[in-house]
Amino acid sequence: TLLGDTAVAVNPEDERYKDIVGKMLKLPLTDREIPVIADEYVDKEFGTGCVKITPAHDPNDFEVGKRHGLEEIVILNDDATVNVPGPYFGMDRYEARKAMVEDLKNQGLLVKVVPHSHNVGTHDRCKTTVEPMVKQQWFVRMDEMAKPAIEALKSGRLKFVPESFGKTYLHWLENIRDWCISRQLWWGHRIPAYYCQDCGETVVAKEAPHTCPKCGGSHFKQDEDTLDTWFSSALWPFSTLGWPKNSEDLDYFYPTDVLVTGYDIIFFWVIRMVFSGLEQTGKEPFHTVLIHGLVRDSQGRKMSKSLGNGIDPLEVIDKYGADALRMTLITGNAPGNDMRFYWERVENSRNFANKVWNASRFIMMNIEKASDLSGVTEDQLTLADKWILSKVNTLSKDVTENLDKYELGIALQKVYDFIWEEFCDWYIEMVKPRLYNEADDTKAAALWTLKHVLIQALKLLHPFMPFITEEIFCNLQEEEETIMLSSWPLYEEKWNFASEEQAVETIKAAVRAIRNVRTSMNVPPSKKATVYVVSEDEDILGIFEHSRSFFATLGYAGEVILQKDKAGIGEDAVSAVIHKAVIYMPFAELVDIEKEIERLKAEEKRLNGELARSNGMLNNEKFVSRAPEAKIAEERAKLEKYTQMMEQVKARLAQLVK
Repeated sequence: TLLGDTAVAVNPEDERYKDIVGKMLKLPLTDREIPVIADEYVDKEFGTGCVKITPAHDPNDFEVGKRHGLEEIVILNDDATVNVPGPYFGMDRYEARKAMVEDLKNQGLLVKVVPHSHNVGTHDRCKTTVEPMVKQQWFVRMDEMAKPAIEALKSGRLKFVPESFGKTYLHWLENIRDWCISRQLWWGHRIPAYYCQDCGETVVAKEAPHTCPKCGGSHFKQDEDTLDTWFSSALWPFSTLGWPKNSEDLDYFYPTDVLVTGYDIIFFWVIRMVFSGLEQTGKEPFHTVLIHGLVRDSQGRKMSKSLGNGIDPLEVIDKYGADALRMTLITGNAPGNDMRFYWERVENSRNFANKVWNASRFIMMNIEKASDLSGVTEDQLTLADKWILSKVNTLSKDVTENLDKYELGIALQKVYDFIWEEFCDWYIEMVKPRLYNEADDTKAAALWTLKHVLIQALKLLHPFMPFITEEIFCNLQEEEETIMLSSWPLYEEKWNFASEEQAVETIKAAVRAIRNVRTSMNVPPSKKATVYVVSEDEDILGIFEHSRSFFATLGYAGEVILQKDKAGIGEDAVSAVIHKAVIYMPFAELVDIEKEIERLKAEEKRLNGELARSNGMLNNEKFVSRAPEAKIAEERAKLEKYTQMMEQVKARLAQLVK
């Protein structure tokens, strides 16, 4: 692009060249002279400290040229051939480059040729080097259009979630430049500009003009450029509703409500929608902009075609379902934050969907066998029923508050925890003894509670997993046609059972304590044992009395005995402490002592062998001096582990062998 140079720039503080600033230089290979200019754009420490300025073929040079009023000389045609009259006219850019280097050499003007790495724009598809060049374009003047958009945020009529992205919005608008809206593309909205073929007059109009206002001619050609994609996209909120006509849809739906988008297009799309909406309708197109992050690959890289690390959502949906993908993208994610895509997380979401599906099938299967449940009254509800009803009632309030604050990830996590843990792992297991006992007069209350809580939970889950919730909801009840038109769960004070919640938490604490003891002793679930609940608190004993049936099931108890002291409980009983009570289980009922002694002695023998081997290696001077440090550290860790295990085995044997 030397042929298009119109100046040589130096840094104004560069003492080497201060005497030649303003003087003219002979431009090699041409008959032109160009000035030496001073501009802070030049880095005086780089190279010679002199930079040739080609305003028509470099964005930075273009800015320098504007500051100094330099001529813009386009030296290339659209097919990358040289258009400057002279020996290089019509040559391809690469042929011209070789010829110019040779001519400089022949004229004694070539000092040296050295390799130089720099960034070169390359076309994404054909990989051809892109040559920047000045062309006539259409612009939108932005000074006045930006002001209402700035005021919309500052006045509070427009807000961002998180608020910090409002600063990005303002930064762009307060430093905005005129917007180039024309593009040299084949597809898009064409620029509404028409050129008179008789006199060259330009006419901008909604429809093609019939008569030229300047010469009266009737031959027009429309500009072949298209509008910038973001110009068209900026019209979306109102152009889709019938604008510019005053349609019913426009009156009803505009302004819209919340825009959900990524932070990477705040300038490209959000800002342009705002000032376009204000310009064309006088109203902001939305009141809130909810910013989400980008979905990155498992290494934290942005997904791109060049890296080949993109994930096709259709493949994920085909393998795991749309609900699982949707849930994965919301789980554990806060507004504005990027997230990494892991296939394991999609599997977990699929497993949750399976959990919901299987629990629902179990409930519907039992409801089908039951009679009409509409007659169930509050006094028929048990402690467990009131507990789960109170929990889902509170959940409705919490999830609604989170959604109102756009805390989607937190809301989903609460629904997930409730369905998986409280409803499936606890309540369904609590009511199974009632469901399987035809004589139990609380069975109808259990079924009514199961159905009611499941429906409420499905509604709360629906925004996150719409397909599975719709399918279950429509099969679970016949009163409503679709979950999408059902009422959102609201908190009701009548379903607030605080004391029942506290009571069931006591039962859950006891069950967890029992399971921990049994797990530490390797007791299989099939082995039942007598469970003693000892407490001086009448209320605590009352809680266990009212929960006797499901507590026995969850605690693997053959019998549950409630008493105020330890009378009658053997000294060998293992215990677990909970708030205001102690749980005891006879050791002999948990473990077959003879078999346990036999197992422990076998383990003792195995550990003796491991300890001897490990000690032998670590006491071997050759091993310690020659083995890698990592191998020695690994062996020391094994010795420490085996030593601890041996201490535990000997302690257990001492308890059993008396």
